[in-house]
Amino acid sequence: MHKPDRSMNHQTAVVALVNRLRFKHLALLVALDDARNVHQAADAINVAQPSASRMLSDIEEAFGFRLFERNARGMQPTALGVVTLAYARRALAELTRFAEDLDVKRRGGHGQLTVGAIMGAAPDLLAQAVATLKTERPLLHVRILGETSDQVVQLLHRREVDLALGRLTSPLQHNDFSFEPIARETLVLVVRARHPLARREQVTLAELMDWPWVAQPIASPARELFEGELARAGLGTPANLTESASIFATLQLLESFDAVAMLPEPVVRDHVRGKLLVVLPLEIGKSLPGYGVLTRKNEPLAEPAEHFVGLLRRFSQPFKMDDIAHGGSHAAALAPH
Repeated sequence: MHKPDRSMNHQTAVVALVNRLRFKHLALLVALDDARNVHQAADAINVAQPSASRMLSDIEEAFGFRLFERNARGMQPTALGVVTLAYARRALAELTRFAEDLDVKRRGGHGQLTVGAIMGAAPDLLAQAVATLKTERPLLHVRILGETSDQVVQLLHRREVDLALGRLTSPLQHNDFSFEPIARETLVLVVRARHPLARREQVTLAELMDWPWVAQPIASPARELFEGELARAGLGTPANLTESASIFATLQLLESFDAVAMLPEPVVRDHVRGKLLVVLPLEIGKSLPGYGVLTRKNEPLAEPAEHFVGLLRRFSQPFKMDDIAHGGSHAAALAPH
């Protein structure tokens, strides 16, 4: 008796799945992953809700298993759904970037480069590298996303950026990403120029706990370091605290009321020189590790990205030497005397 060829049946099933999946299906899965609601996902991809429901049924039929469990709290991905949604997000990001790159080239451009970057890298290293790159290749389309390490690592994981400037944020991420240290990030405590503490020659961390704070989200390395500093000093998290991942919002808040924030020195440098902000005479954040270039493992960079990494290495040299010369801190130079 002839036994069925299991490898042939498997191949037929794979081909059938590939033939049934479409770009719109991927877009719906990503929208559902974001919204966990069919109506909102349908609006996000501009289709009617009944059409979105039928598309989801078609997708689940094609895969042969349920991607979501429906319950009173909305839609929750199944175990296999989590894997499928991660693929859909990566595939959609790749396809979108390919289409954008193709359109740039069609209009006479020279491709694109998308970089994730922490805010501390932007005023110095990133700005110099991008300025040089755009001088050399004015038609290269450059996009910069993210502000904190947890954001840029997530962007890298989702394949929404080619590379990132930041730090690994969990112990196991070295399995997925390569990290090349490239520069240090000095942190300082700042207040607005009219703050009652702005003219103080000495201040303690304990005194600052009575004031409002603006801090990065708890998942960011800088916030983890801040909480560690508080723990070592026997202090609790400030009761009056506003969380913000946006550097623009943080700076606006600092200038609007008597709050304290711990920020990268390059970010506040111009505000300090312009006498809008004042660096408090208290050293903090010495244990924050340097940031570097993050790339996905076992995935070669495209030529524009490889060239950009070379520029980052070139411009990182002055900052590394500056760290050595100043003992890793610029706070003393900016603090009031």
